[in-house]
Amino acid sequence: MAGFRGKGLYLSIRVSGVLLALLSGLPALVRAQFATSDRLSQSGFWPTQTRYPRNEYTGAAACAECHKLVFERAQQTSMAHSAMLAGESSILKSNPDLGFSNGSYRYDIRTTDGTSIYSVINGVTQQSALLVWAFGTSRTAQSYLFRKKDGEFHEARVTYFRSLAALDFTPGRALASATDIAIDDAMDRQVGRAEVYRCFACHTTGSRTGDDFDETKLIPGVTCEACHGPGGQHVAQMEVGNSSPADAENGPGAIFNPKKLTPEESVDFCGSCHGSYWDVSLSGASGVGNARFQPYRLEQSKCWNKNDARLTCIACHDPHKEVETEASAYDHVCLSCHLTSESKAKTATMQKEKARLLQENLAKTHPGAACPVSIRECTSCHMPQVYVPAMHTAFPDHRIRIVREREPFPD
Repeated sequence: MAGFRGKGLYLSIRVSGVLLALLSGLPALVRAQFATSDRLSQSGFWPTQTRYPRNEYTGAAACAECHKLVFERAQQTSMAHSAMLAGESSILKSNPDLGFSNGSYRYDIRTTDGTSIYSVINGVTQQSALLVWAFGTSRTAQSYLFRKKDGEFHEARVTYFRSLAALDFTPGRALASATDIAIDDAMDRQVGRAEVYRCFACHTTGSRTGDDFDETKLIPGVTCEACHGPGGQHVAQMEVGNSSPADAENGPGAIFNPKKLTPEESVDFCGSCHGSYWDVSLSGASGVGNARFQPYRLEQSKCWNKNDARLTCIACHDPHKEVETEASAYDHVCLSCHLTSESKAKTATMQKEKARLLQENLAKTHPGAACPVSIRECTSCHMPQVYVPAMHTAFPDHRIRIVREREPFPD
């Protein structure tokens, strides 16, 4: 599948395990962050980890037995539906007659009774294939995989974009010219095994154990065990009565709790699929497309502090709930660090010593200056929407900053 696209749920890159040696000369603040490949080489759970036997995965329904409310909320998120069999795609079901033309080529996806046939026509020449997998969601875009006679996965040349409510070229797969190109090339791109593994690792749960990839046994979408690790042992312990909070978190069968990660680890944790600082940096990716990689952009913010839990992915976003789109929903996070005009101590109405102590405390707990414009809808100004042409939509740039008029996109 196209690298660095979709919702930013995965990166088509691999970073050498020698990263630690390369970082030895860098400042400690930066050196503490690792690439995903380095995180995976360490013991313990990490997203996209493949060391666990498939039979240790229980499925989200088992989690729902004890965590019903959290499970129900999580089921409504886009992440939970980031990959599915094409026959289960609500986008394809709701749009049974999709078409797109470019030059002499016509692209169609026809869906009938849960079966989607992808066709490419060039005059009298036509090729068709049954779509197998759909990646992405209705929030932004959805792309498709199918198989040819070679048995390997191929990526459709076209993607459905929500902003267009139609098909267009898959990001990074547009044809420069529609003339003198073989219909095979116009139709698709074969996806290598390593890339297939990465796509499924970030869009599904438990897709691979070691070198064993089995699409018939994976769990579609990003479900509980994608972030908490396989739950087989945990469920077994709970079933025999080992249900005290202490045992559930630390004893035999303990489940992984991302909340216990340090702030820097927490951002890298989400960045394993959304784009960590070193994953994106070492890939060489640049330009407005990088606005999709939220952890990478966040760690470039002036206010980023690897030791401050007030500025991490989960400080703003509950992964068990759908992403809030209203700017006001994040004001409380911004104001947990930034002063407001009401926060300043008033020496005229209190004793000077009390005022001085309050000011000192505010300086320590709220190092960010008060905004001279407003204390509401902070992200609307300081996290501007960046339009990414390949995606036909805009993404909120997580590089928090004071935006200057007509300034170029800061890579």
